[in-house]
Amino acid sequence: MNLVRRSFERGAKAAARFTGHPLCFGLAVAVVLAWVVSGPVFGYSDTWQLVINTGTTIVTFLMVFLIQNSQNRDSAAVQIKLDELIRATRAAENALLDLEELDEDALERFRKRYEDLACKARDEAKRRGGGKRHSFRGEEPRDEASRGEAADADR
Repeated sequence: MNLVRRSFERGAKAAARFTGHPLCFGLAVAVVLAWVVSGPVFGYSDTWQLVINTGTTIVTFLMVFLIQNSQNRDSAAVQIKLDELIRATRAAENALLDLEELDEDALERFRKRYEDLACKARDEAKRRGGGKRHSFRGEEPRDEASRGEAADADR
């Protein structure tokens, strides 16, 4: 990794940590209050207004890139973790490992396939339970066989 990229990543991580800290919010409030209080001193001039407009525009512009970088890193980390869970689960379908790299048509085919599986599983649950809805609080835990039925039905 080159020096510029490494420096950017270190700076972006540090800036993201700092801007997400309550101290940074307090500093931003203090700057705005100082600006408001200084209004009468500068006669609420055009320059006085331009200072806050320019400052907030610059900060907003830079924060867009900082937030995007942070979201990209977080998304990539979550995707890698999900890929590892899919890879490590014996009954999982490994074709899903790089799903985020597929085009829209392929994603839509996968989405439809899993929507159909979910529909079949709900129909089967209604048939077995007489349409009764169960809580997720452990009232009737699913056994190992029922967890894999939807996946087995598709294979």
